[in-house]
Amino acid sequence: MHLVAQDLGFAYPGRPVMDGVSFSVSPGTRLGVVGENGSGKSTLLHLLAGDLQPKSGEVRRQGTVALVEQELHPEPGQTIGDLVAGTLDGLRTAAAELEAAAAAFDHGSGDLAVLERTLSLAEHLAVWDADRRVEVALTRLGAPRDPARRLDQLSVGERFRVRLACRLAERADLLLLDEPTNHLDDSAIEFLTGELVAWRGGVVLVTHDRELLDDVATAILDLDPSWDGKPVLYGQPGYLAYRFAKTQALHRWRQRYRAERKRAAALAERLDESYEGLSDEWRPGKGSQKHRRATRARIHVKAADRLVQKLEAEAIEVPAPPVELGFPDLPAMSPGWDPSNPVVEVRSPRVGLPADGRSADDGSANRRSADDRAARLDLPGTRVAIPPSGRLLVVGPNGTGKSTLLAALAGTLELDRGSRTLAAGARIGVVGQESEPITGKARLKTGFETYADEALRLLASNELDPDHVVPVAGLGLLSEEDLDRPLAELSAGQRRRFELARALLHAPHLLLLDEPTNHLSIDLVDELTRALQVTPCAVVVATHDRRMRADLEDWPVLDLS
Repeated sequence: MHLVAQDLGFAYPGRPVMDGVSFSVSPGTRLGVVGENGSGKSTLLHLLAGDLQPKSGEVRRQGTVALVEQELHPEPGQTIGDLVAGTLDGLRTAAAELEAAAAAFDHGSGDLAVLERTLSLAEHLAVWDADRRVEVALTRLGAPRDPARRLDQLSVGERFRVRLACRLAERADLLLLDEPTNHLDDSAIEFLTGELVAWRGGVVLVTHDRELLDDVATAILDLDPSWDGKPVLYGQPGYLAYRFAKTQALHRWRQRYRAERKRAAALAERLDESYEGLSDEWRPGKGSQKHRRATRARIHVKAADRLVQKLEAEAIEVPAPPVELGFPDLPAMSPGWDPSNPVVEVRSPRVGLPADGRSADDGSANRRSADDRAARLDLPGTRVAIPPSGRLLVVGPNGTGKSTLLAALAGTLELDRGSRTLAAGARIGVVGQESEPITGKARLKTGFETYADEALRLLASNELDPDHVVPVAGLGLLSEEDLDRPLAELSAGQRRRFELARALLHAPHLLLLDEPTNHLSIDLVDELTRALQVTPCAVVVATHDRRMRADLEDWPVLDLS
């Protein structure tokens, strides 16, 4: 057994995160962890890795542990070579110990038991193959391979892929992965899937990738509380089995909640009727005996007491079921808009490439971020036009320019060549691939305050119709409690939800969504996909998510590969 978690509980100051989480991970176990944003998925991985200490319960580990977080924050000047060397340090130590034990044994001073132990460890880690494994993983994951390149000069996705490649080559006994497919394209996901299925140790995998769960998970732990307030471990492999079981459980929960509310309301109504009999306006009928009022009053009091006792005895504490996404009714176009005109179009877009087609690393490229430069775009003779209520699915491997195309459509990225036309009065909502960093005074502002600031900004620029403001609390994306917290305190998934809410604020005519499933919970991804299929506004989605692409297979596709 590599790991046992027993009745784990954890809380940040003033905010409980999880309670009563129990499971075990043995060799060959690939446990998928799902749950709403803020349910503690990343926190659980840090508890399992030993980076955090539980408030209650315990974690017992055996063997080595490797954690791959969503983001890598490199040290100043740290290079790819430094990261590879540091990650494989344990393997090189095991190889050196084996060489020393073998040399001592050859000279007659060695211990056979020590030699056998070091040989067994070296074989388990496959230390002789480590460097080749790193090279293969870097190549298959689409990561940069130059050992001299500095990590702080790479994009978020490139840094993640380098770290993931190192961890896969390390071959730890327990591999902990936090949203590993966020920065991977199809070929990289295929390689990762094969590595996980063949993993000799245990795997705990936090992911929103439904296809990956179907391919690799032997069990799924849902950190969202069930009706009894406890997380649920689904022992059947795959996402589809989990989805069916959870859907059935939610249906029973909602039925039970409605029945309890109906029963409580009926008893309360009868209780009110009983007390009405004690009102000052009640009078016995004409000709009644003088003592009849007092007698009837005692009868009403006893009946009311019995109803109170019945209400308390039969009451079942059924919490309210989870809130579903309340996607707003977005407009297809403004009044008077010519439906034959596209909302936005770009022609022959070129970004990040000079006229001769060579890489642009000169000063003109400095106005763009490293991520933008990493995904250049050149579509000569191509017209990308999005009509009212139109749909477009943009696909292609990493680096083919999906994010760049969406930024060009949004008008947030200057074209080096080509043209962009936006219909008069058209409103565009954008959800980028990665969250914008929160800095300065913005770190102290709550979700409500930031949303209000955005509304005021849009009003000032005439981009917001006061009659069509989408209230953030009504979307079902974040609770009022979370919206009252500073944005900097929210998890990556909660910030992602807030960015989606902000994109919907001004009821856009066009939604541009770049990897919209990144950092979102599985339940929300399902709900968002259904909403995008029926919304009247135009939608452009760029995604690597294989299940979302399958769900949107009837949309027009632009393949940039």
